[in-house]
Amino acid sequence: MKKPKVLVTRQVANEAVSLLETAADVEVWKQDEPIPRELLLEKIESSDGILAMLTERIDEELLDRAQRLRVVANMAVGYDNIDLAACKKRDIWVTNTPDVLTEATADLAFALMMATGRRLMEANRFLLNGEWKSWSPSLLAGQNVYGATLGIIGMGRIGEAVARRAKGFGMRILYHNRSQKQQAEAETGAELVSLEALLRESDYVVLLTPLTAETRLLMGEKQFSGMKPTSVFINVSRGGTVDETALYQALVNKRIWAAGLDVFQQEPVSLDHPLLTLPNVVALPHIGSATEQTRAEMARLAAANIVAVLGGQRPLTPL
Repeated sequence: MKKPKVLVTRQVANEAVSLLETAADVEVWKQDEPIPRELLLEKIESSDGILAMLTERIDEELLDRAQRLRVVANMAVGYDNIDLAACKKRDIWVTNTPDVLTEATADLAFALMMATGRRLMEANRFLLNGEWKSWSPSLLAGQNVYGATLGIIGMGRIGEAVARRAKGFGMRILYHNRSQKQQAEAETGAELVSLEALLRESDYVVLLTPLTAETRLLMGEKQFSGMKPTSVFINVSRGGTVDETALYQALVNKRIWAAGLDVFQQEPVSLDHPLLTLPNVVALPHIGSATEQTRAEMARLAAANIVAVLGGQRPLTPL
């Protein structure tokens, strides 16, 4: 009996590929750059499953070509690259990889908060450029982290994990979310507040919402103007949740103190992007879940979802 075909759009852990090969003929795009769109459209025509990344748009154009497709396994928690309604209309399963990347992404969010608040990247450049001539009381002075007030916008799994870390730093924790998280409150002492109150009172604001119609450009001129002039803004969600022009103006005009960004509206971000010209911006190339262990587990879970569907079973983490 002929095996189904699965397309994997980037090189992933060997364990995940081996798992897929138990149920399908597997083709892996092994180049460092995303698979070209035209080639993706061509290969999807004969694919029963696809293990996709955020770089692939799973939209009407692609789905019209995908006559055999039964499952889209996104190797991410977010899924703004996928037209869920179009997949549902065609009875195609869509899955993501929740939970397994929670702690790694929370680590990155907290590390970015500390690096930005304490000006670590500036200090590193200062030393390497040979500018360190003597010690000074005000040399590269940053903002306190321990004992500061942290505001978390989006109290999902990652937000709760960030809050647990903040508790260890003696931080007051505020959060804004669609629903109250009583367990997180009991565990970390977090307080549910309005977005306006969170922005007004927080020393650090960490954005962790998914990208939806409601959260697109959630942070704009009004929101940045409502923050403290000494506050630090961190985005580890999606670039589309932030008005980058408004953020740039807030930084240039000193309405906020600094920003740490792991995501941008256009990725890879252009090197001439205005935000990259500012010394008080720490910019990273979307590495929130980038540990070897986490990425391997994400790939394994995505593969397990595909194997389940191809075997006539319900996937483990359906959307």
